[in-house]
Amino acid sequence: MRHDKVEKNIGLMIILIIVVISFGGLVEIVPLFFQKQTQEAIPNLKPLTALQLEGRDIYIREGCHVCHTQMVRPLFSETQRYGHYTVAGEQVYEHPFLWGSKRTGPDLGRVGKRYSDEWHRVHLVNPRDVVPGSNMPSYPWLEKTILKTTHTEDKMRVLRKLGVPYSDQDIEQAQDEVANKTELDALVAYLQQLGLAMSAGKQ
Repeated sequence: MRHDKVEKNIGLMIILIIVVISFGGLVEIVPLFFQKQTQEAIPNLKPLTALQLEGRDIYIREGCHVCHTQMVRPLFSETQRYGHYTVAGEQVYEHPFLWGSKRTGPDLGRVGKRYSDEWHRVHLVNPRDVVPGSNMPSYPWLEKTILKTTHTEDKMRVLRKLGVPYSDQDIEQAQDEVANKTELDALVAYLQQLGLAMSAGKQ
């Protein structure tokens, strides 16, 4: 019988398994590229400001996305703790997106304005000052390091080519916005906007 040949030939079985999994994956993923809800921004979504954009790069550089997801899953326990589940329309300006799958720390997808700027500043410099027993590393150098902003405008121009609606005015004003700011200022600004577009849409 034909299936006997497959079962006795490990190489052929591996190839056929890969083909089946690949086909199944394409069937699940490709249609999403053409669905309106995965391509269009939610109504209140705005591009990151220059300062927030620099903060996002620091967030990535310091590996924050390794321990913190930005993807609230559509499960009761998740929405009770973090808020509305994450939707594709709030991620359309993200390059790359930072959903993640591993949580050493809590999900940050809805952390915007949940705490004050000062709370974030203290927490980032020494987490145990506000969360006793936290295993999060300290980042004291952020408040002492002035942002390197030589590429801020270039980043915004590249993102505009990828579909992020930055105006010429946004790009022209970028240097003024980030001038003399610390890396801590930028990271706090980034954290404080996470999830606000979805929150505004529910009001």
